[in-house]
Amino acid sequence: MDNLFEGLVKGGRIFANKEVLRPTYIPESLPHREKQIKHIADILSAVLRGETPSNILIYGKTGTGKTATVKYVSKELEAMGRKMGSKCSLIYINSEVFDTQYRIFAYLARFFNKRVPMIGWPTDMVYSEFKAGVDTEKRYVIVILDEVDRLAGKGDGALYNLSRINSELNNAKVSMIGISNDLTFTDLLDQRIRSSLGEEEIIFPPYNAAQLQDILSERAEIAFNDSVLDDSVIPLCAAFAAQEHGDARRALDLLRVSGEIAERANSPKVLEEHVREASERIEANRIVEVVKTLPLQSKIVLSSIVLLGRERNKKRFSSGEVYNMYRRSCNFLGMEPLTQRRVTDLVSELDILGLINAVIVSKGRYGRTKEISLSVPESSVQPVLMEDYKLKALANIKVKTQMTL
Repeated sequence: MDNLFEGLVKGGRIFANKEVLRPTYIPESLPHREKQIKHIADILSAVLRGETPSNILIYGKTGTGKTATVKYVSKELEAMGRKMGSKCSLIYINSEVFDTQYRIFAYLARFFNKRVPMIGWPTDMVYSEFKAGVDTEKRYVIVILDEVDRLAGKGDGALYNLSRINSELNNAKVSMIGISNDLTFTDLLDQRIRSSLGEEEIIFPPYNAAQLQDILSERAEIAFNDSVLDDSVIPLCAAFAAQEHGDARRALDLLRVSGEIAERANSPKVLEEHVREASERIEANRIVEVVKTLPLQSKIVLSSIVLLGRERNKKRFSSGEVYNMYRRSCNFLGMEPLTQRRVTDLVSELDILGLINAVIVSKGRYGRTKEISLSVPESSVQPVLMEDYKLKALANIKVKTQMTL
């Protein structure tokens, strides 16, 4: 009997190098991010002059090229530093994984050859080990904190210490770059952290359809064999992704999955029908990915709408009902609730993402109100929300029971 994988390991006719369509791939050029690249480079060039660069906060929706741009500039800076004899290190940390002060400083200490366990020590001892490791010689260290909004609350001690560390160092200098898709997360930070962390702020706008076509065309030249893409494929992928708030990551996923579908079907070309099938497959996973990447406060608002559905046994709720449940949830989690105005903004963002439906309804002489409802199945949302350990306690919140606000 032939092996199960016989015939599956031979090179396909579609792809030349599929990896360039992955989000982790950093291309040689980043179309339509020249302005942001120059801005970041201008700030970080201080390192090459023997100066400490300002801390940077970078904002933008998912798929707007924030992380790719920072990694691209980092690679260029390290190369120029080696050329000029300037000792500089750029350390990338995903704050979704390293989400506490202990984990962050343990990781940083290990980077500088300190043997620190990932659990078990007092946090101040781990911090001291990092300081001792980094300060052994004159150098510039830039800590890149992706998903930095995840540190608001439990992990913001790391932000505070990193923003003050230079006063405790004799040789080295440390700066931070924070990357976030939440424009408002600094509202949750202590004023002292907020002022030092956001010395420079850079916004990454969404891509439009034409810009996405340029990005896809550049990647497609490397990713695919000659003449395997139908002329309609790249424009259609770009159009679908432009509808999703200019998300380049979604555009690249669409193009890659379209090619995979064509290859499995033994099609000599990637066609429009493959793109539409890929879109349907990705849409099935979209809810999971969108909910996973929501900022914590947005997750609490969304969870509050789910809880309201269970408590009130109906599907539509006023903005006041949502805010009251949001406050109950925050109190249950031991968190400070945002103002009603801020929660209204978060509701609008969830509406834009397609997770909820928020419409203005006239109540006659009683005026107008916003009615809010889930626009995706609760069964798709609730399990993903509960994956966030910060929200697990909400599984125990008692519905039908009023809590003191």
